[in-house]
Amino acid sequence: MGSKKKVGARVKIALCCSECKRKNYTTMKNKKNTADKMEIKKYCPYDRKHTVHKEVKI
Repeated sequence: MGSKKKVGARVKIALCCSECKRKNYTTMKNKKNTADKMEIKKYCPYDRKHTVHKEVKI
């Protein structure tokens, strides 16, 4: 039942810390609305501070 893939513009991405290079977060992104790579300032638990997280493939 739950094995069907959803069809659409939304894709699953990971957010990688720019300082420690670890994938700390995953999220969904709409490719039609946000065509370029996302950059969000989020908390990195390994560095224990807020850093810029960039979009990478899962």
